[in-house]
Amino acid sequence: MKAGPTTKTVKEIKVDIDKCTGCRACEMACSAYHAHPRYSSINPAKSRIRVVADEINDEYVPIRAGDYTPSECNGRHIYTINGKEYSECSFCGASCPSRDYFVEPDSGLPLKCDMCESVPPLEEPMCVQVCGTDALTYVEREVERDEKLQPKRGQIEIGLESLVNQYGIEAVTESLKQMSKA
Repeated sequence: MKAGPTTKTVKEIKVDIDKCTGCRACEMACSAYHAHPRYSSINPAKSRIRVVADEINDEYVPIRAGDYTPSECNGRHIYTINGKEYSECSFCGASCPSRDYFVEPDSGLPLKCDMCESVPPLEEPMCVQVCGTDALTYVEREVERDEKLQPKRGQIEIGLESLVNQYGIEAVTESLKQMSKA
């Protein structure tokens, strides 16, 4: 039997930059929620959302932390918005070696937005809950995906693929042989 396209409900945070006032409540709520113990401190440097601000032109853009990348990008594009120039880095959600955004200041580990996943789950991520202007909203949408093209993979397969990419199949195979003898 051939697997066909199916739909999947995806939850995401939608950003409306026209509504953002730059209050940074989202940064505060995020850092407090992810503090250890929870809500014990507020440190915007530990937030998984940052507001890129141009106070003179009253423009604010909330950026959420995305994936970690071990190297800097080679794109150094400049974007002009209402006559002001911004570097590509200003709107990037990646944690990378070229800047300290989305890097945990105490440990140096990269941060990534987890949409405040917890047990029990929150109805909405903290940044959305505290956004008084609705610049951040939590939306659901249906996306089509082809199960045959996107099989679910376990953590072991993902980890092994990463090791093979870094060290080569021969080194990984040899290490597994050595481990099985122990």
